[in-house]
Amino acid sequence: MYLLFVGLIVVAALLMCFVVLIQNSKGGGLASSFASSNQIMGVRKTTDFIEKLTWGLAGFMVVVSIATAYVLPSAQAGGSVIMEQAVKESATNPLNAPTGFVAPSTEAPAETPATPEAE
Repeated sequence: MYLLFVGLIVVAALLMCFVVLIQNSKGGGLASSFASSNQIMGVRKTTDFIEKLTWGLAGFMVVVSIATAYVLPSAQAGGSVIMEQAVKESATNPLNAPTGFVAPSTEAPAETPATPEAE
């Protein structure tokens, strides 16, 4: 499902690129080249349709993006690989020293008991 939504977003983004290029800009744009479509629907109706298509694609991309975030594949119960490696390293290397260094021993040397001197 996740990959379907991502594919739909990519297709909508490509369509959005083409629709934006077709729109009339202040200088005329590519829509002025399509004279036959302007004669059939009229200049104003073509502009309205392209503008509505742009807003529709933008809204579609927002809705599908939210749906994609909702169905985002979740991590497995075991946790991420990075966290597992960090836990392993902290268990074997408590001081987080670089590899190749030996951590100092944490145990204090045993004291020898004092022997009472015989008098």
